[in-house]
Amino acid sequence: MISTIVLERVKYLPRELEPGILYVSEEYAVAGHLCACGCGNKVITPLAPAEWTLFDRHARPTLRPSIGNWQLSCRSHYLITNGKIQWAGQWSEAQIIAGRKVEQQRREDYYASLNPNHSFLHWLRKLARKLFGL
Repeated sequence: MISTIVLERVKYLPRELEPGILYVSEEYAVAGHLCACGCGNKVITPLAPAEWTLFDRHARPTLRPSIGNWQLSCRSHYLITNGKIQWAGQWSEAQIIAGRKVEQQRREDYYASLNPNHSFLHWLRKLARKLFGL
């Protein structure tokens, strides 16, 4: 397990990642690191308004929202804040499903806000989801 992570800006993410380094390609809007639990799996996060956001303070990265590696066998869950790994609790399957729905809704809301002509249709879909659980 690692407890700290430093920021390294790159054009391309390297094929081999080093533990304790958050590689960030601003050109391709992506960040990557090895899972903080030490399992060796690569964790890739897209950087975009409806995805993850990177903050940099003296090469000490903060990445939001949290990293939930639900598809990995380690199922690790943590935050990266000012270059420190903050471990978060494990989530149940129901929490993971609910979290994915919230993420999807955040994406849909963001992209709908970019196109005001589709806002009524978006509102209608959102209402149908609430009423009928779609």
